[in-house]
Amino acid sequence: MPDQNKEILSVIIIGGVLALALLFFIVIVLFLYQKRQHKHEEQLVKLKEEYDQELLRSQLEIQESTLKTIAQELHDNIGQMLSVVKLSMAGLGIAKDHPAHASIENSRDILNRAIIDVANLTKSLHTDRIAQIGLLEAVRFEVDIIKKTGLVNINFSSSGEEEHLDDQKSIFLFRMFQEILNNTLKHSKAKQINVAINFRLDHIFELKLEDNGVGFNVEEKKNKPSASGGVGLKSMINRAKLIGCDFIINSKEGVGTSVMITLPLSQGKNT
Repeated sequence: MPDQNKEILSVIIIGGVLALALLFFIVIVLFLYQKRQHKHEEQLVKLKEEYDQELLRSQLEIQESTLKTIAQELHDNIGQMLSVVKLSMAGLGIAKDHPAHASIENSRDILNRAIIDVANLTKSLHTDRIAQIGLLEAVRFEVDIIKKTGLVNINFSSSGEEEHLDDQKSIFLFRMFQEILNNTLKHSKAKQINVAINFRLDHIFELKLEDNGVGFNVEEKKNKPSASGGVGLKSMINRAKLIGCDFIINSKEGVGTSVMITLPLSQGKNT
């Protein structure tokens, strides 16, 4: 009888051990399955992000190519035609005491302004020029154009020793700046805009824009589903991700808006 009890006890112990081993095996399998599933989900998210970035990059490349074509057309066709009209008017030789003299002179002034505006627009759109003169001068030029219109009081300042940025980063940053400035002029009702570029000693590039306009709810703008919502804002955030810079926007209704773009530069050498 004692031997039989021992056998039963041994069977129970062995069964318990096997049950525990089976339970442990099931737990391990479930853990590995969840880990693998989590890794698979991460890979899917990563692939989607890479796809979205590549899609955005392609869209931006097409956009830049289109802007370059438009700039070339403006310069070669519209600009040339305006210049021909201006020369034709200059060759009319109408005396100052002629009744039409004042009207012709006024038309020539309008033509001059139109030629200058087309030239400025061409420079702003042309990708090669942005890369050629550098981001700092491109931003300064854009600010000067706005200043000459008299639409708003705008100031520009720069500090630090300028470091060279590669063409792609310069173009992306400049297009982001244009988008911010355009949105400010269209929606903020600001009387004052301040633009500042700082090349910090720790090799960080900073571009800051501030206005004293009506402000807006940033989160609401980001999440707005309509076409008039945060499409431009999301585009700028995505552009920032593509070149590895931070895009921070702070705004309060009735107070104004500030936008800070920061980009790490390669320490001790040009990017």
